[in-house]
Order: sequence, then structure tokens, then C-alpha cells
Amino acid sequence: MTDPVARASALLKEHRASIDRLDAILVYTLAERFKHTQSVGRLKAEHDLPPSDPAREAQQIERLERLAREADLDPEFARKFLNFVIAEVIRHHESYQS
Repeated sequence: MTDPVARASALLKEHRASIDRLDAILVYTLAERFKHTQSVGRLKAEHDLPPSDPAREAQQIERLERLAREADLDPEFARKFLNFVIAEVIRHHESYQS
């Protein structure tokens, strides 16, 4: 018979390894996303467009909430996360405007 504590420890190690891989994916994905949003910010600055696009932001939040529901993720969490990312993107865009 297997030791339940050893089995739990092995499962914990597997879960943590998966979490670590997913964290790396998140970081690299966010970095790629910000590369694109920085290009958008420079383009907006070059053409005197406003750093924020509230209609687009609302569409993106709605889209992300829908995706979250499909993925069985709390849509409220997804909305808060995207609002945080959007705020950071706008901050970058504003810095290009100066």
C-alpha cells in the first residue's frame, strides 16, 4: 500500500510544476501583448489619437467576461484583471503623448 502522505506530496509537486509552467506562459504572453499595445500607443501618438478608447475597452471587457465564462473562470476576476491591464496600457499610451 502506498503512503498517503508521500502520494499527496508527489501530487502537490506535480501541481506546483504545472503552476510554474503556467506562470511562465502568463508572463511571456503579457510581455507579447504589451509589445503590441506599445506599438499601438506610438501609432496613436504619431496620429494625435487619444490614448484611451472607451468603446474598444468596453468591448474587450465584455469579450473577456464571455471567454471567462466559457473557460469556467470567474468573469468578475477576468474583468478586474483586464481593467488592470487596460489601465497600464493607457498609462503607457499617455507617456507617448508627451
